[in-house]
Amino acid sequence: MSAMDVMLHSSSFLLPSNPVDDTTGTRYALIVLNQSLPRFAPLLWEHAKLRLCADGGANRIYDELPLFFPHEDALAIRNRYKPDVIKGDMDSIRRDVLDFYVNLGTKVIDESQDQDTTDLDKCILYIRDSTLNQESSRLHILATGALGGRFDHEAGNINVLYRYPDTRIVLLSDDCLIQLLPKSHRHEIHIQSSLEGPHCGLIPIGTPSAKTTTSGLKWDLANTEMRFGGLISTSNLVKEEKITVESDSDLLWTISIKKTGLSIEDHTP
Repeated sequence: MSAMDVMLHSSSFLLPSNPVDDTTGTRYALIVLNQSLPRFAPLLWEHAKLRLCADGGANRIYDELPLFFPHEDALAIRNRYKPDVIKGDMDSIRRDVLDFYVNLGTKVIDESQDQDTTDLDKCILYIRDSTLNQESSRLHILATGALGGRFDHEAGNINVLYRYPDTRIVLLSDDCLIQLLPKSHRHEIHIQSSLEGPHCGLIPIGTPSAKTTTSGLKWDLANTEMRFGGLISTSNLVKEEKITVESDSDLLWTISIKKTGLSIEDHTP
């Protein structure tokens, strides 16, 4: 393969303090979808410069965030964790939740007339048009609740990664993360070994890969063909602190998130 630009990846947003934010200009936007919040949701919230709830995701913030802080007043937590924007087709958000955040000054954008795009789509378009995106060339979008629940919702969320390949989007659950590795770049993935791994995978959804080459995995690929119905690199293991990937096809990268090392005490504001 010919030489190409390198795209760097790191899950440093899972760290209690995030030096990447200051040293490289990386900025984070958070989208909360309508699934259970991961245990590190308050940490992502603190790192984010822009916070959106996709429709019923607002119910999750209202109901579940106070549970992370059992020794504090629930109303105080709800006031502290106020989303900047609630956007979607508004078929899931409860009226009491909507009224609560409207009274706090949250911007509400009702797009019930648009049934051709998902709520995640709608939120990503808002972020792409935001001043945060215009100010930062290194904007990353973190989406919680994008995995788990109904498979058709999961498939729709994964499809969003392919719809916006030029936007850095990470889909997160309590157990793992997924992001797109565009074929236009060679990829270096820097592993936060205390927080993620060792289980990982490279998956060619969309089109087969005639040639994929990796380093740093237990079972590396060397100009290997991958396709559904044949070989795909699931149930692989991280072996090194840096993984490299080069492919002639867009690939999904997924890695497990460890149950230990992410405690609420690390990120209480």
